[in-house]
Amino acid sequence: MSAVFDGPVTTGVSKFSNTLIDLLDRVEYRRVTTEEQFDPVYRLRYDAYRREEFIPINSAEIVRDEFDDLPNAYCFGVYIDGVLVSSVRFHYITRQYPTSPSFSVFPDILGPMLDAGATILDPGRFTADFEASLAYPALPYLTLRLPTIAVQHFNVRYVLSTVRPEHAAFYKRVYKSVIIGSERFYHGLSFPMVLMACDIDVMYEDLLRRYPFFRSTPDERELLFGAVGRSPLSLVKPSARQAQSEAEVAPQTAIVPEGQASGIQTTIEP
Repeated sequence: MSAVFDGPVTTGVSKFSNTLIDLLDRVEYRRVTTEEQFDPVYRLRYDAYRREEFIPINSAEIVRDEFDDLPNAYCFGVYIDGVLVSSVRFHYITRQYPTSPSFSVFPDILGPMLDAGATILDPGRFTADFEASLAYPALPYLTLRLPTIAVQHFNVRYVLSTVRPEHAAFYKRVYKSVIIGSERFYHGLSFPMVLMACDIDVMYEDLLRRYPFFRSTPDERELLFGAVGRSPLSLVKPSARQAQSEAEVAPQTAIVPEGQASGIQTTIEP
């Protein structure tokens, strides 16, 4: 899960989690379809990358690449009070369909994992509106909630984070991710990235306990990740409050995908 993130890392639950669930009442998610060549999400990406001078100026003022059009790509805009504030994209990769940004940069690492039968989510393109990032320090959690809940829909074993080295601490603390690939340069960006991964079998149940705003209902997941075209351009409301209430009555059992080999390093690089 790659992110432009400079906010505080929080490991507590209570007040922080309750605040996030309250904020989610104002949030809506929208899936971007491949037909929308000039979707506002692509302009948001451009503005975010240009602000840091990570990419050159282009006349279209959008950032869109070949990975946006892949059949295993899922791209979303995040809205607060009807205003686009952030976006994220992820790819669902398997041995049969391994194509994704991280795989193209780290095939020697991810190839053996897929060959061993692992299924993987590869999030990226996490960008945020500058003013919104100042107004909502917890915006990374609201945005990364999308790939975090997608692991249940796709029943994956691992979730990647291809991130700048200075952002690795966030993923280590929140997702218990470990570095499995050292610094490499990544598609058109001017800074190096490291490859991290978290093992869903090991960390997911504890993640939901610490951060209940990452809970979701099957209905929300189907609306977000099901077939595109059923309700084009529709906005989906998060279901964390309902899912948390249901979990308090009947606690969720751990997610343990069957028949998937490990094949992941467990040593965090210095």
